[in-house]
Amino acid sequence: MTENDNLKLAFYGDDFTGSTDALEFLTRAGAKTVLFLDNPTPAQIARFGNLDAVGVAGMTRAMAPSEMAETLREAFGVLKSLNPRHIHYKVCSTFDSSPEIGNIGTAIETGFQVFQHEFTPVLSAAPTLGRYSAFGNLYARMGIGSRGDIFRLDRHPSMRDHPVTPASESDLRLHLGRQTPLPMGLIDLLDLERPVPEIIGKLNAEIAAGKKIVFFDALYEWQMVKIGEVFDRKAKHNPPLFSVGSSGIEKALGDVWLQAGLLKQKEEWEPLAPCSPILILSGSVSPVTASQIDWAGKNGFEEIAVAPEVLEADNPDDFIANYRDKMVAFLKAGKNIILHTAKGPDDGRIRQIKSFLDTKGWDLSTQRTHTARRFGEILGRSAREALEQFPVKRLVIAGGDTSGYVARYLGIEAVEMIAPVFPGAPVCRSFAAGSPVDGIEVNLKGGQVGDETYFGVLQKGLKKT
Repeated sequence: MTENDNLKLAFYGDDFTGSTDALEFLTRAGAKTVLFLDNPTPAQIARFGNLDAVGVAGMTRAMAPSEMAETLREAFGVLKSLNPRHIHYKVCSTFDSSPEIGNIGTAIETGFQVFQHEFTPVLSAAPTLGRYSAFGNLYARMGIGSRGDIFRLDRHPSMRDHPVTPASESDLRLHLGRQTPLPMGLIDLLDLERPVPEIIGKLNAEIAAGKKIVFFDALYEWQMVKIGEVFDRKAKHNPPLFSVGSSGIEKALGDVWLQAGLLKQKEEWEPLAPCSPILILSGSVSPVTASQIDWAGKNGFEEIAVAPEVLEADNPDDFIANYRDKMVAFLKAGKNIILHTAKGPDDGRIRQIKSFLDTKGWDLSTQRTHTARRFGEILGRSAREALEQFPVKRLVIAGGDTSGYVARYLGIEAVEMIAPVFPGAPVCRSFAAGSPVDGIEVNLKGGQVGDETYFGVLQKGLKKT
């Protein structure tokens, strides 16, 4: 148990980079929030004083259902013991998941076991991030924080061709219906036109009709505030309210708490000065990240390409030493560096990786876990050894599945937001005792975040809020 009686929300993120946009929305709203990389102990939480919110950056998006259920039973139990008003299982705003891997249905079913609640609300929309839901169908902008086009999820150029969880269905009820048999309802856009008490009435009717999962549409910020009020009213009657969805949940609740005077908007941030050299570690296969790497390469950044053969090595030490030495040489020369495992889905290395994995006969979950863990080890260990010789002030970690492993190999225990840059990817202060990244600025970027100038913005310290 914790002595913090003011904890409003605790969330568990299905990957590391995706967890930081929840951290950002809460911190912007004035909620003192810390994101941990493992289930925190009361003593760890106490080190940060009286917190309003706590997050855990997990890796369940890359797990098979059985491993997810075991991991989440423990994590949800820890979060429940903290006595928050809300507990949120934070997923990617594009609902990345399948029956075989990152199964969101499994997370919801595990939540029912732990919390014994009557229903689970699900909100994937996050208009601030370019994520919209209309009559149960999800739409996403190409590049969070950019001016990219908006696509229905099953026609989104990146999500449609996702290498692990391709989006073949935009109706989230049908998508989730492949992962769980639990009956589902919907609060749609027309329902959101009504006053909050009437929305709650519709919600209660859905619950009374046996709906165990209720989705919420949203297109506009004013609708998010209404949704936040619905969630918070339900939580007051039977805390904690367990919800599932994007960081739109944090945005909605933060706005409600601001209106109620429970929080004070954070307006002042640490200055984000130009910083050179910076180090970027990318395990992303997104075409958005690929365009950012290309832009950086044309603007003076040095690229180091990780060979796909690292996946086959029994011992990766020689590869790590090679990348470490290259990074140290570039850093000493004052060069900004990108160490990357791929440049988009059309990178030739992707075909080599697939060919190797096909020879192993592994199921999809094992393939994804091995790839994420090994690439995470290569990026994390190489960088840590390089930074022990030549430290930097700012580090960027890009990509979802690999990011949690990268952070753990770097020795990061927790992060706290210090400044906004692009929506959904704040600059944070890292807490990593005994590591060269302790106290430095760390930016965690999901594959879909930012325009092509992203890495240049991080180097120059310009704010895009």
